[in-house]
Amino acid sequence: MQEWMIAMLVISMLLILRDMAKTILAGHMHKKKNRYEFCENHPQKDKVVRYADSFQKLADTFYGMPYRKEYLSSGQIEKILQDTTEDMCSRCYHKEICWGQNTETMKKGGEALIRAIEEGNEEEEEAVRCRLAELCCHSVQYLEIVRENFLKEKQNLIWSNRMIENRLAVAQQLTETARIMGTVAEDLYDISPAEPDLQDNLKKILKKKHILLKNTWVMDKVEGRRQMFLTMKTKNGKCVSVTEIARMLSGLCECAMTSAQDSRCIVNNEYHTVHFVEDVSYQVIYGASKLTREEEKISGDNYIFSQNEGGRFVMCLSDGMGSGVDACRESETVVELLEQFLESGFSQETAARMVNSALVLKGREGMFSTVDICALDLYTGVCSFLKAGAASTFIKRDHWVEAVSSESLAAGLMQQIDFDTASRKLYHGDYLIMMTDGVLDALPIEREEATMKEIIMDIQEENPREISRGILERVLGYSDYRAKDDMTVLVAGILRK
Repeated sequence: MQEWMIAMLVISMLLILRDMAKTILAGHMHKKKNRYEFCENHPQKDKVVRYADSFQKLADTFYGMPYRKEYLSSGQIEKILQDTTEDMCSRCYHKEICWGQNTETMKKGGEALIRAIEEGNEEEEEAVRCRLAELCCHSVQYLEIVRENFLKEKQNLIWSNRMIENRLAVAQQLTETARIMGTVAEDLYDISPAEPDLQDNLKKILKKKHILLKNTWVMDKVEGRRQMFLTMKTKNGKCVSVTEIARMLSGLCECAMTSAQDSRCIVNNEYHTVHFVEDVSYQVIYGASKLTREEEKISGDNYIFSQNEGGRFVMCLSDGMGSGVDACRESETVVELLEQFLESGFSQETAARMVNSALVLKGREGMFSTVDICALDLYTGVCSFLKAGAASTFIKRDHWVEAVSSESLAAGLMQQIDFDTASRKLYHGDYLIMMTDGVLDALPIEREEATMKEIIMDIQEENPREISRGILERVLGYSDYRAKDDMTVLVAGILRK
């Protein structure tokens, strides 16, 4: 419970840090009298970096502790034999013979017996017992007590491994905390005043629209994509749309510019800072259809569609174990956490590992959820896929369909999980089609993917919602129109702007 609370605090801290960064940055740009020069050795930046180093050192301390064990140690085996001897042999008249001149034979035989039990090798277990019977007249009872003590030590090993997994989960959370704090430090002080020539040209252009420009900041970061922050107001009580200002910026910067998400729509007679970013090259239309398993009222599937400030469109789909309320809650937790992390700027794999850590720490026995993420870069058209126990995703282009498959385990089963990742370049007119395993499992065995490709090619609709509905209708035809599991289909169409 303590580890779970720590992990949740760390996750909350990460999100708060991100919001703090935005708040501090906004505060800097609304100062009216002081103009800060952001530089590489800024004292506040150094302070944040030192905090990040401290978190990383704490994480390294956790990583340096012993790792999980699959088998009992020699010390644990010795303890089992010692406990068994005390329980059974201490009152036996034959003890002096067994543990006197034959001590070494009994010890090696006991160790072999425990290893045979541990490996589940019943034949070897019986063979060792028979060899011990030549010395011990109570070999059957001895075996039973060894087995009882073995189960006790095995349970202790399981609990120890569980604690180790929880410790590794917390260590990973601390590492990500350190990383995001370093990123925050870079973001806070990577902004700089615009060049005088650019600022003068902007003032002249905006003046023609009765706009007074007070300050201009620029940030050139991800792959050269420009970001600009303009502090401005109108005069004579006029109002000018931010869209019109974006068009003027596009001409000046020689690239398409647009206002960032959640920016103001209008510039009025009060100074405000508006964030402009280089416009994306692609846009997405999307839709979804789902069915709930027969005799269930609540689906165990959950999903999100989201577009963040970095020009990344994300589809997340999670299938909770089974169906009903518990499965719904589990998958809902997964998609909500993924949405928070991805919107905060985390990479897909980092977000998925954080969510997996949270599920492992939560420790609900037998509960897990699949993780399926498609993240499309709207600037380049490159789509990144990440899967953990998820069904195949399909890409439809013109007259062919490709499947992106996964063989990894679902999230929440173990701390050190390997995700299946892939990437594909998408083009205008392509469709991304995600689904839960309830959809594919309704198709003929060993021909699930091939049959799904035929279904997708057979659908002529262009609207994503109609495509998803058409897929479910055709799949139900293979299962006598009965939903034997929860079924969800997400479809996204990619269009060039």
